[in-house]
Amino acid sequence: MGILIRGGRIVDAATGTDKTGDIYLEEGVITEIGEKLKTRDKSDRVINAEGRLVMPGLIDLHVHFRDPGQTQKEDIETGSRAAARGGVTTVVAMPNTTPVIDNPDRVNYVHNKAAQVSGIHVLQAGAITQGERGEQLSDIEGMVKVGIPALSEDGKSVMNTALCKKAMEVARDLDVPIFAHCEDIDLRGAGCMNDDENAKHLGLPGICNAVEDVIAARDILLARETGARLHLCHCSTEGVAKMMEIVKEEGLDNITAEVCPHHFVLTSDAIQTDDPNYKMNPPLRTQKDVDALIAGLKDGSFQVISTDHAPHAAADKTGSIRDAAFGIVGIETSFALTYTALVETGILTLTQLVEKMSWNPAQILKSDRGTLQEGHPADVVIADIDTEYKIDKTKFASKGRNTPFDGWKVKGKILYTICDGKIVYQEV
Repeated sequence: MGILIRGGRIVDAATGTDKTGDIYLEEGVITEIGEKLKTRDKSDRVINAEGRLVMPGLIDLHVHFRDPGQTQKEDIETGSRAAARGGVTTVVAMPNTTPVIDNPDRVNYVHNKAAQVSGIHVLQAGAITQGERGEQLSDIEGMVKVGIPALSEDGKSVMNTALCKKAMEVARDLDVPIFAHCEDIDLRGAGCMNDDENAKHLGLPGICNAVEDVIAARDILLARETGARLHLCHCSTEGVAKMMEIVKEEGLDNITAEVCPHHFVLTSDAIQTDDPNYKMNPPLRTQKDVDALIAGLKDGSFQVISTDHAPHAAADKTGSIRDAAFGIVGIETSFALTYTALVETGILTLTQLVEKMSWNPAQILKSDRGTLQEGHPADVVIADIDTEYKIDKTKFASKGRNTPFDGWKVKGKILYTICDGKIVYQEV
């Protein structure tokens, strides 16, 4: 059975396409794009996409599916359903699970389980060091052989600079990118929100921008020296925005960076009470930081928008910000928040959004996904970008409900998510 998507607004950043047309999907592949296409078999499914956006499946380079060992928070099945509901057809799962994904067998566990329970593509990153202890490198070559898309120590940084440099050299030789969580853990201390007047007002310890900036600067310098492919995760500061502007000016194409929606739609001033749903790492910053992030997204200094989807059980997000776990869910709200905050306001074009949420991530992964060209995998999303709706966390497919966006009015509702030619989500 094929699928004919009829009359939608087709937006594809890879080709610069923004036009009305039809798309025919067959056997997991985009086989034809044109106008007034016809079905090829009486069993074909026809989807009327008139007045709707048709774009490539989104690719989220930064999620936490908590499997193995933390499945009370999320698991591969629920995380995948949440991704599909958010229009995401490919994810890179971070390795800071229990146990840490630091060897080929553990990578295979995730990939094998995903093959059984997931309707999307779950790519498992490997830890840079054994147990993420920052002492000895993991079996990087072995993990590359079984298909890791990236290396990461996410949740922390490799604080030993010599070891970090060695990891970059190994990663360079194996042509696998490093996804860097930039945080000086000693400088962060007990901080739990941005170090500003609001933190003082709430009586909470702060996290200064330098916590992120010093490690980002170090990693950029190491990547420039080694030639390793480096991707900076969840950037939040004006300082990193300036660094990425220099990276762009110098033409260092091996260095890329991402921003998460919560870091460009919220500031630390949004924390009016001691509410753990506003606790994430890095924290919400100031308007000056937000403005710099948005400017960097607009001028291309930041190439990617990812979520850092970090679900938690309710018990982990109760009480004070001081004691609660870091992280918010985001994979079901990322497209709508980004569309509403950046496209509706004229900051980004729709093509630029698709570029940062699909095409550029595909390029970093060296994947043939992220585009609607004929002959490419049939990962397609259909969305309503005209009708306003309210975010309702009770309807999330994720186990996590830890979001500050419940009740927000947004545009950009996902109607269909198609992965490898199969409908994996349909809005009821």
